Amino acid sequence: MWLAIGSELETAMESLINVFYTHSGKEGDKYKLRKKELKELLLAELSGLLDTQKDADAVDKVMKELDENGDGEGDFQKYMVLVAVLTVACNNFWENS
Repeated sequence: MWLAIGSELETAMESLINVFYTHSGKEGDKYKLRKKELKELLLAELSGLLDTQKDADAVDKVMKELDENGDGEGDFQKYMVLVAVLTVACNNFWENS
């Protein structure tokens, strides 16, 4: 556990942190997600969103976007950018529905 949780937002923050560290470090650095770890995270945590994605190479594209320096890894900050972008996209979808 990260904090003594009180609010809904604090719970969400704790969940985001826990999800990252649950999947990172299985292959190397525990502070980074490798491509396989990212794929496992996306399949485990965002399977509903991925089911609607028709692009078979979506995970590769996401990893390429996260991996600006070409080291094959994404750190926590890159993961949070991904979560933010996906959250905005989902919000836009629901606003326009």
